[in-house]
Amino acid sequence: MKSGGLYVWWIATVAALGGLLFGYDWVVIGGAKPFYEAHFGLVSPQVQGWAMSCALVGCLVGAMLSGVLSERFGRKPALLAAALVFTISSAGTGMAGSFDGFVVWRMCGGLAIGLASSLSPMYIAEVSPAGMRGRLVCLNELTIVVGILMAQVTNWLIAGHGSGDLLQRNAEVGWRWMFGATAIPAMVFLLGMLFVPESPRWLALRGREDEARRTLERLGGAESAAIVLAEIEESVRGSEHETLLVELKTLAGPRLRGVMLLGVGLAVLQQWCGINVIFNYAQNIFSAAGYGLSDIMFNIVVTGITMLIFTFLAIATVDKHGRRVLMLGGCAGLAVVYVTLGYFFHIHSTGVHMLALVVAALACYAMTLAPVTWVVLSEVFPSRVRGTAMAIATASLWAACFVLTYTFPLLNSSLGTAGTFWVYAAVCILGFLGVKRWLPETKGKTLEEIESFWA
Repeated sequence: MKSGGLYVWWIATVAALGGLLFGYDWVVIGGAKPFYEAHFGLVSPQVQGWAMSCALVGCLVGAMLSGVLSERFGRKPALLAAALVFTISSAGTGMAGSFDGFVVWRMCGGLAIGLASSLSPMYIAEVSPAGMRGRLVCLNELTIVVGILMAQVTNWLIAGHGSGDLLQRNAEVGWRWMFGATAIPAMVFLLGMLFVPESPRWLALRGREDEARRTLERLGGAESAAIVLAEIEESVRGSEHETLLVELKTLAGPRLRGVMLLGVGLAVLQQWCGINVIFNYAQNIFSAAGYGLSDIMFNIVVTGITMLIFTFLAIATVDKHGRRVLMLGGCAGLAVVYVTLGYFFHIHSTGVHMLALVVAALACYAMTLAPVTWVVLSEVFPSRVRGTAMAIATASLWAACFVLTYTFPLLNSSLGTAGTFWVYAAVCILGFLGVKRWLPETKGKTLEEIESFWA
């Protein structure tokens, strides 16, 4: 029977498969974009923006439901539900016979993304020892990046290989295989979740202390289990399990209003920093930089490899250097790259240096804002309201992502690519100032010690 550190890594890896599906489903549409648009005859910027962003409506709903489901039924059943929806929706999107059907199935996939994006890092944080929590939650970001790379490689292999006209062939069937391939890892995730334990902190909050103790002992030994269980009991002493309405009032109250606003602000910053438009609108950005369709598909794979490499660096540094330093560095680095990238777009410069700047932005994001935001969100909220608070923060993230994705074609047509990236640079500068002012350092602290800080 697995125990200790290996057991923690095993269950964290299984839970992080939700991140892999999140990454794949989130990015696959970027490579499929020119093909399903040709298949369904999408020509207006508004309709194209809706096709790209409709899944984010499902993400928003899924994130909001994650709090209710995880608090009422537990973290594990909610993750199982996400895996099941992932499996069904990926097959449905690949077989969509009309644009309306495509939109409905994309929303269903978004529902699963919304659930997994909130639940996976929260579950991992609740089963992780304090000294490992940053690395283990970053593991979720690593699987997101692996999912992104899987989507990019799958898109490239499907789109770039075969006989006949590339656009015509992929407009007929290629894009369907791009979406449908998600069903395979989704089933692996579903099976894996059957064999992981429920969150010990959720069990303790429901009065199931014996089950919580057994899980904690497997995670860190009897001595560690006794200490953590005592801290959990102390953190919730004198309060019964709260209803959703009471939890919302608690989060809006003077004690927790600040941390709730901090969580929402960081979630919005991670999206409005602008990096996700590179994934979703890679074709537009690389076309503006002078690349053809075949080179664009290869460049997209390069961006995925970059994300993977620098996410490993984030895992190696987040528990060493801390959350605050990485968040500040990410905001500053992205602002500098965006200003430079915007300048080259402004003078209509083309060539490999444009790809290098995009890669630099992705490297900076992958090592800082991408993983560290999820680490902070998973650990700053008190145990008794963590599910609801995480749902609100994640819903805010997906609402911000919807705005970002939907408005990029409009900003790009009105301000130009240069002006759009300068807008994102301004957001990063504001984010730097906000992080410097309000984000405390949380590395090395137990979840209960972080909770006592807000008190």
